[in-house]
Amino acid sequence: MKYIDEYRDGRLIGKLAEAIRREVCRNYVFMEVCGGHTNAIHRFGIPSLLPKEIKLISGPGCPVCVTGKDFIDKALDCAGQQDVIIASFGDLIRVPGSHSSLEGARREGADIRIVISASEALEIAALNPGKKVIFLGIGFETTAPGTAVTLVNSEKERITNFFVLNAHKTMPNAMDAILKDGSSIDGFICPGHVAAITGSEIFDFIPERYNLGCVVTGFEPADILHAVLLLVKQVNNAGQKVEIQYRRAVTKKGNTLAKKYMAQVFEPCDAWWRGFGIIPDSGLRLKEEFRIHDAERFVPQSESKSHTEDKYCLCGEILRGNKVPPDCSLFGRDCIPDHPVGACMVSMEGSCNTWFRYRLDE
Repeated sequence: MKYIDEYRDGRLIGKLAEAIRREVCRNYVFMEVCGGHTNAIHRFGIPSLLPKEIKLISGPGCPVCVTGKDFIDKALDCAGQQDVIIASFGDLIRVPGSHSSLEGARREGADIRIVISASEALEIAALNPGKKVIFLGIGFETTAPGTAVTLVNSEKERITNFFVLNAHKTMPNAMDAILKDGSSIDGFICPGHVAAITGSEIFDFIPERYNLGCVVTGFEPADILHAVLLLVKQVNNAGQKVEIQYRRAVTKKGNTLAKKYMAQVFEPCDAWWRGFGIIPDSGLRLKEEFRIHDAERFVPQSESKSHTEDKYCLCGEILRGNKVPPDCSLFGRDCIPDHPVGACMVSMEGSCNTWFRYRLDE
């Protein structure tokens, strides 16, 4: 735990905050595109340590938040079948579908189990050979390698009753979509966990194409303040580039083995994102040789899957960085963590959830 204490040291944090104040000479807007950063920024009160000229806004960095209702509806269709066990990450359980949630289906008797990894779902499949075990595969490059390794292992171990309902996505094209729309941000706080897999080089197109800075950042308060300082200096010096602040976990090239598994199992595809619609080549689908494990085959094809959201919910605009949670008329009233209307209120990485827990009184 020593390294955590180091990055939460009050003297270091004070020095970084003072260094930022000395560098500020204009207004700055920086976007974090990781739900873990959103959580940490509000949990540690980072905005209160920054001068008023610096604004941090959240982007599409919460995988639960950007996953559409149609995915939940498909999972519910599968859960309603007698010979199916659904294995899901915990923060997906309460996301509203069109008519219910996985939590609601479990109360009504569906066999829905919370797991912390795809490999745990594979173990459930091995122990229940008479059932179809469907793992709900969501997340960015951080969790996709775990799903890929598990699918490879399912083939090696000849576990034929393991399936994946897949909604894995990749981050760079979503960031590109934000910038193509003419965003006025001055730089990105880039996701450290994603870059630990992919390497920082996946963000190189941002300074090259858009002349905006990027800093790949850790999750402690000193990490985030250091990233803000680096971004401010980049803007002031017109030296936009990709910098790695999170050097204890991230390299330029990333995790070669993890990327190898992803390339073995997945291929790019178009994907729907809440707030964005279809973003070309931003999803990951199973390659032909692994589609025997694709749970889509168990989803009734006659069912119409909808992306329609509650008309008063601003989750999509919040994910694009155009709004903040208090702008939504439902926030903190009709939409709270115990009764979420939109996905952004469900996950601990969702902007609405973190604002509710840490900033509701502002």
